[in-house]
Amino acid sequence: MHGKNKYSIIKPEKSPIFYGYIVLLFGSIGILASIPGQTVGVSVFTDPVKEALGLSRTNFSNAYMIGTLLSALIVAKAGVWFDRFGARYVAFFAVIFLAFGLFLFSFSQTLSRNISELLQLESWIIPFTIITILFFIIRFCGQGVLTMASRNMIMLWFDKNRGKVNSISSIAVSLGFSASPILINKLIDDYGWQMSWQIIAICLVVFSVFILQFYRNKPEDFGMKPDGVVIHKEQKARKNVRDFTLIEAQKTRAFWIISLILAFNSFFFTGFTFHVVSIFESAGFSKTQAISIFLPISIIAISTSTCGNIFSDYIKHKIYIFIMLLAGFMASLGLIFLKESLGLYLLIIGLGVLGGLFTVINAVTWPRYYGRLYLGAITGKVMSVLVIASAVAPTLFSYCFTVFGSYSYVSYITVVILLFVTIASLKVKNPQK
Repeated sequence: MHGKNKYSIIKPEKSPIFYGYIVLLFGSIGILASIPGQTVGVSVFTDPVKEALGLSRTNFSNAYMIGTLLSALIVAKAGVWFDRFGARYVAFFAVIFLAFGLFLFSFSQTLSRNISELLQLESWIIPFTIITILFFIIRFCGQGVLTMASRNMIMLWFDKNRGKVNSISSIAVSLGFSASPILINKLIDDYGWQMSWQIIAICLVVFSVFILQFYRNKPEDFGMKPDGVVIHKEQKARKNVRDFTLIEAQKTRAFWIISLILAFNSFFFTGFTFHVVSIFESAGFSKTQAISIFLPISIIAISTSTCGNIFSDYIKHKIYIFIMLLAGFMASLGLIFLKESLGLYLLIIGLGVLGGLFTVINAVTWPRYYGRLYLGAITGKVMSVLVIASAVAPTLFSYCFTVFGSYSYVSYITVVILLFVTIASLKVKNPQK
């Protein structure tokens, strides 16, 4: 039972309301707390940090890629930890180490200078190595473990109302993610990038206390069922849902097709967000205009995720797969024709719909298709695929720009990938059926 109420004064079984709604609140905050380890949180620091460390855009992107790839190698293991130790402890240690990584990042310039003096060596390799290690820490803890543990915890507390509940969480998360670049940029303007990371780290340490107090692993630990049904001794029969192991899930077409579609979203959105200022400047837009694009994208994402989550309790999720593919084509074409009004609209709509349905499929579809018992191991494996996709994106975007002079060349690659996934997705079926 993963310690149930250990280290906490909160008793879920005595809550005046179904405790799943408390889990929904703090789990959503937990996903928001991962922002410093997400691309949307890192991207605002890109220019000031690379300049302070004397790194080129390509070197900075490569450090991000290597650090993220290293995190992908072990993030699947975090899913096994989730199944074994539960959301509370996994999320607690993730947020503590994320805060530690940000705190070290704030001293990366000083660390680089001191090591250079100690070794009597002036080389870009020193700051490159330092931030590669730090990127590994914050990407593994933030994008990987904290996000997975918080989202899975919410999904375990609901079944029949899983889609509706995820729509609430998705709205809060989308608003938070879309507002974060503006808020972090303001923080950097007021306090500088070093102090900004320290402030965020302190906030994360404070939140770790709330994790121990309010995070709980699953309703069965407290005599409840998902959605708030009390388990009576004579009523322990479970509805006929097969729980797939990770090995069994990997043998199904749906697992890999859905993973690839979600990975495409991670790849495209990460590369775009990481270089958003440079992408828009190359198309004749200002930094303010570049950052402000996240607002209309988030509005579309929120609308899409709300509708998608609500209807997810009633319709086949295969429909969402094809809508995401269509949105991927729109975003790819939008990047090619960004200098034109049509391209800008295609990019905004495509990214909005992609982001909206990503929150639906990545949260609701996995327990719907593969059950709840091995949810951590399954989503951990999926997370490793997503992390790999997000790792290579900034570097590939950067090389397209530095070598070919335009970010639009990335879209020619993504269109080919989307065509392949579209053809392969035609025979996808729900494994439960």
